[in-house]
Amino acid sequence: MTTHKLIIGDSRKMSELKDRSVHLVVTSPPYPMIKMWDELFRANKCKTYDDMHKWLAGTWKECYRVLVDGGICCINIGDATRTINKEFRLYPNHVRITEICEKIGFRTLPYILWKKPTNKPNAFLGSGFLPPNAYVTLDCEYILIFRKGTLRKFFPHDKDRYTSIYTKNERDSWFSQIWDDIRGVNQSNGLINQRTAEFPEELPCRLIKMFSCINDTVLDPFLGTGTTMKVARDLDRNSIGYEINKDYIDLIKRRVEWGKQHLGKEKVHYEIVIRKRKQSKKI
Repeated sequence: MTTHKLIIGDSRKMSELKDRSVHLVVTSPPYPMIKMWDELFRANKCKTYDDMHKWLAGTWKECYRVLVDGGICCINIGDATRTINKEFRLYPNHVRITEICEKIGFRTLPYILWKKPTNKPNAFLGSGFLPPNAYVTLDCEYILIFRKGTLRKFFPHDKDRYTSIYTKNERDSWFSQIWDDIRGVNQSNGLINQRTAEFPEELPCRLIKMFSCINDTVLDPFLGTGTTMKVARDLDRNSIGYEINKDYIDLIKRRVEWGKQHLGKEKVHYEIVIRKRKQSKKI
């Protein structure tokens, strides 16, 4: 049986989770200095770029606490460009998160560049064909990969580990640093004036297969519409998702097919904890 818990609350304090209780983190947080996230950061009293990353750092600290020794944390993040006070500059979110996670204690592993395929001609910023004042287009996002401590240990011939084996073709493709065959998704979620950093199912599917075993527990501290939870369920992993916005509950339940039992699979247990109301629903 696998279990799937949705917690409506702030992931900077994951009091529902014990130390060393999670095997893998897969998430896409709000991107600092991207306009679609301005309102969220302002609501949490983040006025500057530094404030935004300090706010996110609370979640990264909790991820480190709840991960098992050898557990992996995968963070999908994009850099940002913005003009402030007539000055155009890059805000390298992937660099700042890496620096923060290393200070927390994570060990940085080689990252993945997710280059999103597009049908549009290559866009650029600047002065047409005249040097030197144009800017390189941001057409890649990062999947940062961190490990807590040394390699995760297993008993010899661990059944769940050997059952979770991937193919040679999958290994050769997935463990290459550039992923250019996964399309992005429409960020509209059906809620007025609200958007999510939603990623396509193929992205967490690969990461979960690469860095976890059947019956492991996968955490997404910025669950959004529930993609990570759905994929973890489909891959016979347990999952936990934190989402600060209670308006997303119905979206998540639709995405995950909440409560549905699948033929050929063991029973699946679902639970919702609404922290602010100090109550839980077990489904």
